[in-house]
Amino acid sequence: MMDELNKNIDESWKEAIGKEKANLEKEGKPIPPEPDFSFFVTTLSLQASIDLGEVPNPLTNKKEENLVQAKFLIDTLGMLKEKTKGNLTPEEANFMENVLYELRMQYISKTQNTQP
Repeated sequence: MMDELNKNIDESWKEAIGKEKANLEKEGKPIPPEPDFSFFVTTLSLQASIDLGEVPNPLTNKKEENLVQAKFLIDTLGMLKEKTKGNLTPEEANFMENVLYELRMQYISKTQNTQP
């Protein structure tokens, strides 16, 4: 019974999303990209880069550092890597590894420069 309910909810969701996309297309509005793992990782890594002061904050257009938040996001990506181990394509796993390496090196660079 629960499986049938979930199936109905899933089908209703897909139908609603299809209508929403058609309306956006008709109105000439941008259609959001399909969510996928790489897009999700990129979103988190972009926020970490903003918090590392590597990329300007889109709200202020200034480079700002929040190393506590950057570390949280890097650790979150590390947790995601561990939880998805064995479930990613080789490309996704490689992408995650590279993103984490780059962010960790940037974080180390920032924290080593601020310690006496």
